[in-house]
Amino acid sequence: MNYFSEAKTLLKENIREYGMYIALAVIMLVFAIQTDGLFLSSRNISNLLDSAGYIAVLAVGMTLVIVIRHIDLSVGFLAGFLGAVAAIFLTQMGVSVFITIPVILVFGALIGLVNGVLIAKVGIPAFVATLAGMLIFRGALLQVTERTGTIIVNDDGFNAIGNGFIPSLMEINGLHLLTLLVGVVGILFYIYSEFSTRRDKMKYGFEVMSIGLFITKIVLISAIIAYITWLLAGYNGFSWTVIIMLGVVVIYHFLTTKTVLGRHIYAVGSNPEAAHLSGINVNKITYFVFGSMGMLAALSGILFTSRLQSATTTAGTLFELDAIAAAYVGGVSSAGGVGKVTGAIIGAIVMASLSSGMNLLGVGISYQYIIRGGVLAAAVIFDVMTRRKRG
Repeated sequence: MNYFSEAKTLLKENIREYGMYIALAVIMLVFAIQTDGLFLSSRNISNLLDSAGYIAVLAVGMTLVIVIRHIDLSVGFLAGFLGAVAAIFLTQMGVSVFITIPVILVFGALIGLVNGVLIAKVGIPAFVATLAGMLIFRGALLQVTERTGTIIVNDDGFNAIGNGFIPSLMEINGLHLLTLLVGVVGILFYIYSEFSTRRDKMKYGFEVMSIGLFITKIVLISAIIAYITWLLAGYNGFSWTVIIMLGVVVIYHFLTTKTVLGRHIYAVGSNPEAAHLSGINVNKITYFVFGSMGMLAALSGILFTSRLQSATTTAGTLFELDAIAAAYVGGVSSAGGVGKVTGAIIGAIVMASLSSGMNLLGVGISYQYIIRGGVLAAAVIFDVMTRRKRG
């Protein structure tokens, strides 16, 4: 099989995974042309990634929830409520930011665990259990913010999470050195990971792509990482929001692809009955996934509150729908068992790119909602069609 025919076959067989990357590239190219390059400016790309951060974190957790054939509607207002609790800790109770953040994350994990118990142990449908949670946390958010309406956070350390950037160390031709170093480390880590995965597949006799196509893939992805790093280094560098988002992706990517727990999550999503008969504790997997979702909702609330430097009565509104949309656009299957956390991040960036590009073009908010809804519908139709062809 020659180079081009192999590339065509690989693209056809993995269209679900590669389709979202192609869609993102097309969206960025169209907006770059329409805005005379303004869309791809350092400032806009930095703002775009920062605005996607709190939804991307939620989308990672939501991907795993959908993979095991459930849904979580409570995460939006849970994020808003826990963000407000963090603001109260910092402003009214005088708690240190180094204590506040871990405590809020633990709160989120415990609340998510309660959802998991209600769904797996009690047997309440996930839609109903999390809808109840959505209403509860909506009321709780209004309760804690009703006196002032908005809780202003003046803690510089906390606010830096959503608005600050990693230190520069020094500048080289106007480029932030530390950001360039982080980009280089990211590229090296990606290359190592790809070679390690390829070596393991060959060791156990799995089919791998030809060395020519493999090198092309590595060069292409590394070039994209280098370009984004260069863009950000020319502005203020990597923001702490982006670093946290990347940290979440790396941890959950490792968890889902390199551990027994990750394999069990996908086994439960593919066929819960078969997973149970094979000895997997389906209830424990459900507890973990929903506990993880609660913790990521807490992190999302922290990122959002920090970005606004305040907690408001409307925080968390529609977050859960944005996260679900990002997960589906990122390639998760509505039938369960299929979906990658890296795809969730790409999905979140796709949705943020649409909003950013349309804002730059002055598209009305009503049309923005219609277009984003159309993109989500197209992603689900694409999922159904690809599954039908494989079936």
